[in-house]
Amino acid sequence: MRIGELAESSGFSTKTIRYYEEIGLLPPPDREVNGYRSYGDGTLQRLRFIQHAQAAGLTLREMGQVFAIRSEGRAPCLHVRELLTRHLLQIDRRIAELQATRRELQDLAARAETVDPAECPEDAICAIIVHRA
Repeated sequence: MRIGELAESSGFSTKTIRYYEEIGLLPPPDREVNGYRSYGDGTLQRLRFIQHAQAAGLTLREMGQVFAIRSEGRAPCLHVRELLTRHLLQIDRRIAELQATRRELQDLAARAETVDPAECPEDAICAIIVHRA
């Protein structure tokens, strides 16, 4: 199939497909006599893998590692498990940070309800944020 058909089937733009070729996530396509790229079904399968891997939070570099392991004839399952575990830990840390930020914002919003702007000292930028009770 040609690049336009591949783009339509995969949901990726032709520009993205060419980029993935450039960085090695997709193998170079065969060329027709007229110079057009010709892709096999394996390319669509790779693009679908990339979509799912992106949804799971894997980076393009990590996907490249997975493809490299597979191209060596080995199953990349252990490596993928490690990547997913690492990403889960990062997300858990980020959720904890966001929860702390939310608590801080709730405290500040509650304080903002009690502050009279007329009583804000001129030498303070904002008494709501600076003040700690």
